[in-house]
Amino acid sequence: MIVRTGLTGPFPRPEPLVRATRDLDRGRTTPEAVAELLARGEEEVAALERRLGFDSVSGGYLAWPDLFRPFAETWEGFTVGPLTRWLETNTFYRQPILLSPPSRAPGAVAARLPGPVRADPTSGRAILPGPYTLVSALDNRSGETDEALVHRLGRLLADEVRELRGTGFATFFFIDPFLVVRPPEGPRAEAVVAGYRAIQASLAGANAVVWTYGADAVPAFPLLDRLPVSAVGVDLADTEVERLPPSPQRTGLGLGVVDPRTTLGEDPAEVARVVRTANERRRPTIVWLGPGGPLDLLPWEPATRKVHVLSAVREALGGGGRP
Repeated sequence: MIVRTGLTGPFPRPEPLVRATRDLDRGRTTPEAVAELLARGEEEVAALERRLGFDSVSGGYLAWPDLFRPFAETWEGFTVGPLTRWLETNTFYRQPILLSPPSRAPGAVAARLPGPVRADPTSGRAILPGPYTLVSALDNRSGETDEALVHRLGRLLADEVRELRGTGFATFFFIDPFLVVRPPEGPRAEAVVAGYRAIQASLAGANAVVWTYGADAVPAFPLLDRLPVSAVGVDLADTEVERLPPSPQRTGLGLGVVDPRTTLGEDPAEVARVVRTANERRRPTIVWLGPGGPLDLLPWEPATRKVHVLSAVREALGGGGRP
């Protein structure tokens, strides 16, 4: 079993960038100065990821106001709606409103990826919304059923993957917490499988990891184990490792082993023990370790300490070998 580490969502902005953004709102700095600090912040996150030996680099996705905004602002059929609370957190997103059947704008989302990722896509990690969570989060006024829309968005995301794959990307993370927060059933579950089947067909040998958090994943495993992806990730702050069901096939497993909801640090030795337990229960070919959810809930310094834990756990497990 190979152990891989990396971010599973946006990283906090460095404090100078936070101050500059506030100053811009108050007219005390310029957009150009903020853009320069943003680019510097992305490079700082990417350098941290490289130092820690992460298998792919994200650059922190510091410029993304939320997971959906690049799609709501660039894909046809969408507009950007009101501020809406994100799950059970104290963070918010602008709810996408879908007014007509969607279509994508080639190159538009790719242009919004972090600078370090665009500069070296072969080592980059593309972090995208999962089709079921995107449908669950938006206001659907298009006339299409949610089931049909999940399938359609899966195909559109597959086109996005195909485009990014052509530039060199080999690692794709689909953030899909609603798969465990509100597990789909019946036709909606079949639409999720079909959407990911379209994505799988576009990968051309790349890795696709579906990442979940926000609720206990155990009830959703009958569906999660059907998804035709490289791995499915679960947040161990929500899911007890001892209750993970045996895997019907030897595929990858993602484990959210650091908790973004608290500044308290994790013990690498204890985390390594938990990973070994998960390995015994699921027998995955690859374990993907990361934060349970987006670390941008935390300030920069505690988040930095959290990602150092990931590196220490990988070393405790053998530095990428078998635990």
